[in-house]
Amino acid sequence: MRWVGPLKISGHVLNEKLSIPLATYETPLWHSVGRGARVSVLTEGIKTTVIDERMTRSVLLEADDALAAHLAVESIKSRRDDLNSVVSTSSRFAKLIDMHSQIVGNLIYLRLEFNTGDASGHNMVTNAADKIIPWLLSEYPQLRYSSISGNYCSDKKATAVNGILGRGKYVVSEIIISRELCERRLLTTPEKIVDLNIKKNLIGTMIAGGLRSANAHFANMLLGFYLATGQDAANIIEGSQGIVHAEVRDGDLYFSCTLPNIIVGSVGNGKGLEFVEENLTKLGCKDSREAGENARRLAAICAATVLCGELSLLAAQTNPGELMEAHLKLER
Repeated sequence: MRWVGPLKISGHVLNEKLSIPLATYETPLWHSVGRGARVSVLTEGIKTTVIDERMTRSVLLEADDALAAHLAVESIKSRRDDLNSVVSTSSRFAKLIDMHSQIVGNLIYLRLEFNTGDASGHNMVTNAADKIIPWLLSEYPQLRYSSISGNYCSDKKATAVNGILGRGKYVVSEIIISRELCERRLLTTPEKIVDLNIKKNLIGTMIAGGLRSANAHFANMLLGFYLATGQDAANIIEGSQGIVHAEVRDGDLYFSCTLPNIIVGSVGNGKGLEFVEENLTKLGCKDSREAGENARRLAAICAATVLCGELSLLAAQTNPGELMEAHLKLER
């Protein structure tokens, strides 16, 4: 593990410079993110926007036939207040905010979506669902239990539903880099990065059959950040489903990373480890704030970190030999 930075971050969640911890066996990652960080402090900063947040659990129920399933679902969706009364018995932080459903034959896949305060919320939403199921079976005796999780959540899997509806924090990070800075610090041009993003991230991922994903290596930064801050590392599977968008603006580079599934929390499992507590404290994510604010801050920092590494790698790949040369120098 090593601290990298500082990064310069702006936006509605935080406006400051700070360094970030990354735990990885791929040691060039520290240098790559570090290069992106050095560029960020020479600009107006990486603007981060938290667009949405929710943690999900999908329960699986059965009815006798599709009509019975449909009628039950329509009724259940009209009773959110009743459901939240049930949810409140499981946690003072969990709150049901939305539901989505799919009916397959006589099967009901009910995707329950919650706010979970400063926790990433895996256990919180499962506990809430565990309280909701017996209530549903009591209120709707025509239904039967099948599973606490029907994979429509979708936890730790690359699915379209997560990219569309979001799971965790939906965060966008953006930066504008002058042409002179691109050439001097990234050894490339705005046009080359835009062109490579189209040909590699967009077209390359498309022909590979990627699922709602167009990026070079979001997973690298997510894993390093997750391990250093006590997160469930398996959530990089859905977390790495994200899109890079870049364009030339008045000769300068606009570069953005959209991450609809950042799953982080400042409290919960993994946070009791001494080094994790220390790292979260240094990041300012253990301060006394309203419930949810520390987790949003952590997600924004995470999204800015992803942008730094993504920008640096794409810049390197515009130049023949640069990527391998860096790995040989730093790893051999």
